[in-house]
Amino acid sequence: METHDLTLDDFLSRFQLLRPKMSRDVLNRRQAAVLIPLVRREQPGLLLTKRASHMRKHPGQVAFPGGAVDSTDASLIAAALREAHEEVAIPPEVVEIIGVLPPVDSVTGFQVTPVVGIIPPDLHYHASEEEVAAVFEMPLSEALRLSRYHPLDIQRRGHDHRVWLSWYQHYFVWGMTAGIIRELALQIGMKP
Repeated sequence: METHDLTLDDFLSRFQLLRPKMSRDVLNRRQAAVLIPLVRREQPGLLLTKRASHMRKHPGQVAFPGGAVDSTDASLIAAALREAHEEVAIPPEVVEIIGVLPPVDSVTGFQVTPVVGIIPPDLHYHASEEEVAAVFEMPLSEALRLSRYHPLDIQRRGHDHRVWLSWYQHYFVWGMTAGIIRELALQIGMKP
């Protein structure tokens, strides 16, 4: 299937539902969750943010709404929904959760669980000035085109890492965000 022909129904029929798995190793890491908001349209979109430039961690980077799990969160999904509401005013009750992707280890010491959800097309986003500089939508078919992601092998803290890089319009999408989008594409069987 060509990515430009991808509808939301096609995506949903190919998405493999996963539940977060907790192992002894995972319980010792700080937990975080991000929402991967898929915008329900004839040609679905992927909602992304650009973090505010004054942020202490990851300033100016393209990211999904999300953050650390706190004591009020009943689950990883609840954390992703709370953060999406705080950062871009997505009401939790309008998000249709369809599953999660495997957790990803961040360079800041968090294990991040990507939560995939569908949001209505008519939402009015309100970016939190403290955290978000911009909110934008990328066509899902474009986001899931694996050939747009380029690997870069780096060494950090004595360990080899592969990071993924891409551009969309004037936004540089890289690191964990690009890796999560790429994993989403692989999850539904897209081919490089």
